[in-house]
Amino acid sequence: MSRSCYTCRRRRVECDMSQPPCSKCTKAGLECFQKRPLRWVEGSAFRGKPKPASAKITLVSSTATDKSPLGSNGNILTATLTRADETGTDNHEGPFDVLGIPSGLDDPSINRLDKTSRYYLYYYSKCVCKLFIMYDSNRNPLRKLIPAALEEPVLLMSVVALSAQHMANTARRFYSSDGATYVGAESADAHHSALHYKYQAIQGLSRAVNDARLCRRDLTVASAFLLIFLDLLESGSDNWNFHLEGIKSLINSISQSEGPHTAQHGMEATVQELRDFIVRQMYLIDTLGATCTRPRLLSRTTLPQSVKPLQMRVDKAYLGCPDDLLDALRLFSTSRDVMASSKSIENAEMYPDAEKVRIALESTRNFDGYAWAAGLPHPDQSSIRSVMLGKLAQSYKLGSLIYGTRVLDALTGSTTSLEDVLHELIDTIDALKSDDALFKCILWPMFSVINYLERFWFETKCINVVNAANLLRQFWKQDECGTICSFRWIFNIGQIEGDWLFI
Repeated sequence: MSRSCYTCRRRRVECDMSQPPCSKCTKAGLECFQKRPLRWVEGSAFRGKPKPASAKITLVSSTATDKSPLGSNGNILTATLTRADETGTDNHEGPFDVLGIPSGLDDPSINRLDKTSRYYLYYYSKCVCKLFIMYDSNRNPLRKLIPAALEEPVLLMSVVALSAQHMANTARRFYSSDGATYVGAESADAHHSALHYKYQAIQGLSRAVNDARLCRRDLTVASAFLLIFLDLLESGSDNWNFHLEGIKSLINSISQSEGPHTAQHGMEATVQELRDFIVRQMYLIDTLGATCTRPRLLSRTTLPQSVKPLQMRVDKAYLGCPDDLLDALRLFSTSRDVMASSKSIENAEMYPDAEKVRIALESTRNFDGYAWAAGLPHPDQSSIRSVMLGKLAQSYKLGSLIYGTRVLDALTGSTTSLEDVLHELIDTIDALKSDDALFKCILWPMFSVINYLERFWFETKCINVVNAANLLRQFWKQDECGTICSFRWIFNIGQIEGDWLFI
């Protein structure tokens, strides 16, 4: 073997690097893995034991009587749906009559679910799907998963876990002395439900990845994909990187497999659209995620490039960061990883990466976000929307300049002033406050500007933004210059309480 086996590295013992299995693993009676095995671990799905009974999804007859998942008055669900109600009607019997049944929820299969499950599915359609897309519409790929979820147990568990956790977060406060506290019995019950559903989803994924047929199904990939969003709601620093690596392996396994694709349950017509959506979002998450983690944490596994750069639609995309900027960010992170593997950063000028970073930075400075926005296909061609999309691209451009400049500073031993860039970023974020749909897409460039994080929490209820604010405060305590005055933060950010996903 050319390097230590994964099992020995995991055990922190010196591998003899003999032919697999190595003698150290053989002696210990362990399986000798050459690289991290692809698996979703059932036991680490969440901290603590799952809460039984109350969160269990069951099939019921049409004459069965069941209770609301949130108690007799359904405080959290009622309040949230009231805010989301755009019809102004108040003569209805329940949430399914408020706005009409969303796409997929008129499926006869839904009658087989208990009322708790139906509530969470409706909440997912109305209040969760719009969070992870730029502009919500009936073309939202996440909402199109509902019909498949009604027939696919693992996907259903991921959907309702995501829904229950967001519902639990609606009662949380941005400023809290105890980040694990859920206010009220309903919120706590929803949180326990989310843990139970997540536990079942991970159990199902663990079985699926060990099944030659199931591991090559797009709906298995979709089930794991939703768990990344669930981690954003839970913390932004938990298991998202493991889910990401597993999904990358599954996607490549599907693309390399021979024979027909195994889409089921009426998904044949949209399976390529679903795959393109997930591949694009994986590339985005993989790129932005690498900037706030320990160097070399994420693999450089490539994904099949089935989506052309300017074919992104605003109603079928998550954050809207332009592809040119994502490519530049990947180069910056790769250069940072090269430096981190070196014994000396002080002599970094000798690295050939410096010139590549300079070129990428210059290309980033010349990037025209407004021209990019004008070239995007989207249903509403209004000039106002195009301008706001241009500002969205501008926020990512400025964030990329901050990150890339600090990487170049590390390579050259310089300290470049970014005061003008930061002021322009603040002005851009301030302008985006008027567009709720796009404001929720800019946590990554907003990360260095703490003043807007509470507003972002109000819009999304993702706990990763609470942790982003806490992390910034810790940086300020450690570095009196602030978070972007020194290049050290690009190496240290993943060493403070975890590897972060700020998107």
